[in-house]
Amino acid sequence: MRSFNNRGYTKAGLFFLLAFFTFLLIGVNPAKAFQGKKADTTVSASDVQFTDIPTAADSIAAAKKKEQKTATVQTAAVAANAATSEAPKSLWQIFLAGFLGGFAAFLLPCVYPMLPLTVSFFTKKGGTRAHAIFQSLLYGLCIIFIYVVFGLIITIAFGPAALNGLATNGIFNFCFFVLLIVFGISFLGAFEITLPSSFANKLDENSDRGGLVGIFFMAATLVVVSFSCTGPAIGLVLVDAVSKGERLAPAVVMLGFSLAIALPFTLFAMFPSALKSLPKSGGWLNSVKVILGFIEIGFALKFLSNVDLAYHWNWFDREIFLSLWIAIGILMVLYLIGKIKFSHDSDLGYLSVPRTFITLIILAFVVYMIPGLWGAPLKSISAFLPPLSTQDFDLSSGTGAAAPAAANTSSIKTKKYEDLFKRLPKVKGIDDWYDYDQAIEVAKQLHKPILIDFTGWNCVNCRQMENNVFPNPEVLKLLQNEFVMLQLVIDDKTELAASDQTKSTYSGKTITTLGSKWLDLEITKYQSNAQPFYVIINEKGETLVPPQGATHDPAEFVTYLESGIAAYKKGK
Repeated sequence: MRSFNNRGYTKAGLFFLLAFFTFLLIGVNPAKAFQGKKADTTVSASDVQFTDIPTAADSIAAAKKKEQKTATVQTAAVAANAATSEAPKSLWQIFLAGFLGGFAAFLLPCVYPMLPLTVSFFTKKGGTRAHAIFQSLLYGLCIIFIYVVFGLIITIAFGPAALNGLATNGIFNFCFFVLLIVFGISFLGAFEITLPSSFANKLDENSDRGGLVGIFFMAATLVVVSFSCTGPAIGLVLVDAVSKGERLAPAVVMLGFSLAIALPFTLFAMFPSALKSLPKSGGWLNSVKVILGFIEIGFALKFLSNVDLAYHWNWFDREIFLSLWIAIGILMVLYLIGKIKFSHDSDLGYLSVPRTFITLIILAFVVYMIPGLWGAPLKSISAFLPPLSTQDFDLSSGTGAAAPAAANTSSIKTKKYEDLFKRLPKVKGIDDWYDYDQAIEVAKQLHKPILIDFTGWNCVNCRQMENNVFPNPEVLKLLQNEFVMLQLVIDDKTELAASDQTKSTYSGKTITTLGSKWLDLEITKYQSNAQPFYVIINEKGETLVPPQGATHDPAEFVTYLESGIAAYKKGK
C-alpha cells in the first residue's frame, strides 16, 4: 500500500491551484463582453472599415477647460467620485489576474526546473545564511523590476488615451485575437517563441559578475531564457489588462505576474530544506503548458467576438461561441485522460488523483455549458457570452417577464436604430429606446423621467447589470412602469450619415460613428466615460439626481431609481 508524503500533497496542491486558475480564466475571469448575430450573412474583410472615435482621454482633457460652460458642479463631482471609487477595485482585479497568470507561468517547463538550480547557487555562494537571504531578496526584486519596467514601457508607448481606446478598437481586438491564437498554438508544441540565443548568452556572461550587477543579470537571464514559456503567458495577462483601458494596467499586471514568479525563488532560497517537499520535474509540467495553451485559444475568442459585435459582422453567434468553448473543453478532458497527446508529451501510465479531479472540474464545466446551446441563461458566465438575442434556437424565449403594458406605449411606433441593436442584450419586459432625441419625445408623451444607460457591446459590467440587477422584480417593475429606458451604445462603429457628422467641441475631432456621438454626449454633459453609467433626466434633459455607476446590489439600484422618481415628481 502506497504511503502519502509531503511531496504528494504539495503536487496535489499545485494541480488544484492550476484547476482553480483554469476554471477562473475560462469560466469567470476573462473579463468582458461577448455578443452575437442578426442574420446568416457574411461580410468580406474588404468591406469592413475601421474608424477612429474621439478617445475618452482626449475628450476629458479638453472638458476640463470648458466644463463650466456645460455641466453643473454637482454632476461633475459625482462622476469624478464614481471614477475614483471604481478604479482601485479594477486595478486590484488586474493585479490578481497578473498574479494568477504568473503562478501558472511558474509551473511551466522553462521556469519550474530552474528553481533548485537557483536556490543551490544562493545557498552555496552566499556564504552565511543571512547573506544568502539578502541575495535572494535582491534576486526577487530584480525579477519584479524587469517585468514592471516592461509594463511601464507599454504604458508610456501607448499612453492613457490609446489604452482606453484599445478595448473597442476593431484592429487591436483582431490583433489580440491573432496574438493569443499564436501563443496558444505555441503552448501546444507546434513551435517555440524564443528571444535570440546571443542575447541570453550575453546576459549569462554578465551574471558572473559579483554584487548587485551580477544578481540583476542573473534575474535578466531567467527572464530571457524562460521567455519561450512565459512569453505567451505574459501576452495573455497583458492583453487582458490593456483591454480594460486603465492607464496603469500594464504595469500593475506585470507587478502581479512578476511577484508570483519571484516569490518561490526568494522563499525557497530562504528555506532551502522545503525544496524536498516539491514534486520533481517531469511530464506533468508539459501538461500544465498544454492546458494553458487551450485556455489561451478559448480566451482569444473573446476578442474576435468584440470585433464581430461592434462592427455588426453578425456571424459569431452565442451558439457558435459556446460550441467552440465546449469543443476546447472536450479536448482538454481527452488530453488529461491520455486519449490524445502532443509531440512533447510522455506516455501517461495512469491517472493521478489531482489529474482526475482537474478532469472532473473541466468536464463538469463542459456539461454546464451544453444547455446554453438551446438558450439556457448560464448565469454564472452569461456576462462573458454573446447575448441570448443572438441565439438562433432559444427554448427559453417563451419564458420571462411580460412585455410592457399598452398604456406605457407612445405614438412613436418606429424606433430609430432598432435594427442595429437587435443583437444587444435585452431584458424581457423593458421597452428600450436607442436615440436621445426620440426618447425625449417619448418622455414628453408619457410624462415620465428618462433613465439613460450608457452601455457598450464589450462591457462586462453592463452584462452583469442586465443579467443580475435589471431582472430583479422590484427593479424591473420600476423600469417598466416609471421610466423611459434609453440605451446609448458608446462603442458602436456604425457610420453616421455625412449630414449627421459633427465636430466635437471638446476633442476637436470629427464624430463619424454612432458610438462616438454618444460617448461625446456622456463626456460633454456628465464628465464621465464609464460604462455602464446611469443618468436620470426629465423631458428637458435636466439631470434629476447624481448619476450612478454599476452596482451589483438590486436594493441599492432600487433606492437610486426611487430617488429619481421622487425628484421628477417634485419638479412637476
